[in-house]
Order: sequence, then C-alpha cells, then structure tokens
Amino acid sequence: MTSLEPGDTGVAVETDTPPTAVSGEGVLGRSYRALSVGIVSVVLLIAFEATAVGTAMPVAARELDGVSLYAFAFSGYFTTSLFGMVLSGRWSDRRGPLGALTTGIAAFAAGLLLSGTAGVMWLFIAGRAVQGLGGGLVIVALYVVVGRAYPERLRASIMAAFAASWVVPSVVGPLAAGAVTEQLGWRWVFVGIPVLVVFPLALALPQIRRLAGGTVTKGGRGGQGGQGGAEEGRRRIRLALGISFGAGLLQYAAQDLRWFSVVPGLLGLSLLVPAALGLLPRGTYRAARGLPSVVLLRGVAAGSFIAAESFVPLMLVTQRGLSPTMAGFSLAAGGVTWALGSSVQARARMEPYRERTMTFGMVVVALSIAAAPAVLIDAVPVWTLAVVWAFGCFGMGLVISSTSVLLLQLSAPEEAGTNSAALQISDGLSNVLLLAGGGAAFAALGGGTLSHTATEASASHPAAFAVVFLPMAGVALVGAWVTTRLRVESR
Repeated sequence: MTSLEPGDTGVAVETDTPPTAVSGEGVLGRSYRALSVGIVSVVLLIAFEATAVGTAMPVAARELDGVSLYAFAFSGYFTTSLFGMVLSGRWSDRRGPLGALTTGIAAFAAGLLLSGTAGVMWLFIAGRAVQGLGGGLVIVALYVVVGRAYPERLRASIMAAFAASWVVPSVVGPLAAGAVTEQLGWRWVFVGIPVLVVFPLALALPQIRRLAGGTVTKGGRGGQGGQGGAEEGRRRIRLALGISFGAGLLQYAAQDLRWFSVVPGLLGLSLLVPAALGLLPRGTYRAARGLPSVVLLRGVAAGSFIAAESFVPLMLVTQRGLSPTMAGFSLAAGGVTWALGSSVQARARMEPYRERTMTFGMVVVALSIAAAPAVLIDAVPVWTLAVVWAFGCFGMGLVISSTSVLLLQLSAPEEAGTNSAALQISDGLSNVLLLAGGGAAFAALGGGTLSHTATEASASHPAAFAVVFLPMAGVALVGAWVTTRLRVESR
C-alpha cells in the first residue's frame, strides 16, 4: 500500500456554504452520479498505478542499469508528494480544488510519460518525482471536493467508495502489470495509464466546477482567515519546501556512498530537521503521550512497511527467478486483508480495545517483515511470502485507519486541519527516510550487482535484501512500543 491510504484526507475543510442534500439521493443519485463516478475513477487509477508500478519496477531498474538506485525510484515520489500535499491544501483553501486537481493530474500523467520513455535511471527517477508532485496535489484536492460537494450524510459513503477502489487494483494491478511487462515491455505500464485518465476527467471536471468551485475558507474558531492565515500558509509552504529539498539531498547522499556525499547529507539534515519540527506536533520525536505519539506511529508504521514492501518484487524476481507477473501476485492478497483490517477496527465493539488492537497490529507487521527474507532460502516455498505479506497488510489495516480515528479524537476542532496534515507529512517523510536508508544499505552490500536477466534466479548478495527487511522489522517493533503512549494518562 502507499501513503495515499484511503480514508485519510490530510486536511480538514470548513466551507462557507455546505452543500444542500437532495432528499433521499445517494452518491449515485442524479445530482451526484457523474461526480461520484469521475472522482472514484481517478482514485481507482491512482490505486492501480501504485500497485502496478511495483511489479514493473524490477525490470525497469535492470534495463536502465539502475538497480543500485532502486529505492530512489520510490522515495523520489514520496519526497515531492510531501510538497504537493501542502501546496494543494493551501491552493484549495484560497481558490478552490479545481486548479490543484487539474494541475495535479497533468503532472501525474507527465511524470508517467517521462518515466516510461526514460533512457537512463536518473531520468526515470525524475519522472517519478514529477508524478509524486501530481499525486500529492490530486489526493488532497479530491478530499476537498468531497467536503464541498457532498452533504454530510453522504460523505461516509463516498469515502467507503474510495476505500473500495483500492481492493480491485491490489488484486488485478500486479497481475495486469506483470502481463504487460512480459508481453509488451515495462514502459507500457507507465505510458498506458495517462490515456485512461481522460474519461474520469471529462466526467468529473464539469461537476467539480459546479458543486465545488470557488474558494474555501477556514475562518472563525481557528482564526485562520485574514493576514494571519495567509502568513501561516506561506510559512507552511516554506517548511514543505525545506522538507522536500532536505529529503532529496539526504537520499542522494545515501545512494552515493562516497566521502564527499557527507556534504549534501549534512545540508539535507540542516533543511529537513527544522522544517519537520515546524510541521509536526511538539514532542513527536520523543513519543510524547497523546497526539505526538499518534503522529509518530503513523510514520513508523507506514515507513517501515512500505520501505520493505518496495523490495519484495525485486527480491522474488532476482533471487527466486519469478516472472514479474508472479512476483506482483505475491502482493495481490494484501489489498483485501488491508481492507479487512480497516473494517475490523471500525466496529463499535472494538473501540474500548483500540490501543491493544494497534499493538497487536504492529507486532503482526514486525513479524511479517522479519519473516519475508526467509524466501531467500531455496527450501522455503515461494508462496509463503504471499501469506506472510497478507498478514502484514491485515496488521497495517488495523493500525493506519486507527491513527486517523485517534487523531480526530485528540484534536480540538480548530486544530484538526493542521494535525491531519502533520499525520500525512509523518507518513510521507518516514517513507522517504526509511527508503533512503534501506536503499543505502542495499547498495552498500552489492544490491546493484544483481542479475540482469528477468527470469534468471540469482543467489548473489542475499544479505543485500536481509539488511533492508530486518532493520525495518525493528522499526515496526518500535511502533508497537509507541502504541502504549497514544493516550494521555489521567491523573
């Protein structure tokens, strides 16, 4: 799964004129049908891309002689999406979500085309970065559209449709991408998706202009309007730029393991650390009880799991000789079990046990990540990884959705927007940092010298994979401890 987890908006929107519901109409009623089909189709395509790219990535990295830069292709996306999310929230507040949405989709499509036509790995990574900027713009703008266009009674239904949009791509996406990669080549996985965006755009944009056009304000209780709100918005954009540039420099330093890489690494830290401190709740890094620990847990859980998951297809293709299709299939069941975990935590009778459920979820995640490298042993059946990863996704479903629930419970109404943005930033930033760290360890142990034949099983450098998965399992165990600090102790 990705940081674009269904159900997490990253923003909280208050509108001057809430939409008026047509009595008895649902999300597929006459007033909302075109909009609902359009925006759900956009989410469906984003979900399909997210699941398909991981399947095609090992072949792309080999053909472009860029296996040593493999982690950069993922972390580059997350780096620019951090800035895109903050920019989209600000843009949507000031001028409405239409501009942010259309620009984001255009950037998303342009990034796919750039990656799909790249002749060298760095150009491929640049395309992923452009794509990440677009993805950050789109996902926040979509939720602003929901807040403005739908009455409150219908918002849960459209959010449920967003969540359901991830299930089918999780199953079909890897298989379809693997088949396309084998029959037509990995480039078609990237260049084919932009064409599919035309239909949902044509359907949704007129309705977005009609139902969700104009400006969005955050005045009143939070005091976010006027000059003070404008200055705060500019400050957050500057901090978002600091995080993005700092994370990019750190990734470069981590991938280019030479002595002079210390310079960009230190510069990246000098930009990233103060920016992150300004955007995340005070006490996040020391797991202060309550809200800071909720935000920290989101990053620890998402970062450790996604960093490990990014290397699963590459490990299966290069170490066990699987085709891209079969490697992608190892992740297919995860979408279903992730949705199942989200459903379990949403049940009313589970509310008194939420923290214990999250602890259990993080332990399951840690065990799944730790068990994954067992597939490097030839005697271990390959199919066991699919089972192990399905359990890990179930644990993630328990944890990720619960962090959103707890965040709103611990936030004052006037702080919900800032805190929701902090949750999403923690998610994306941890993905960048842990992918950079994992990628550096992978490259340092010779990961970039793995076999270049798509179907050839290679026993070279299994430690390059183990050194990615085992530390991530340790990070997930830290997350299990953080779950014990989610509530403020009563005195």
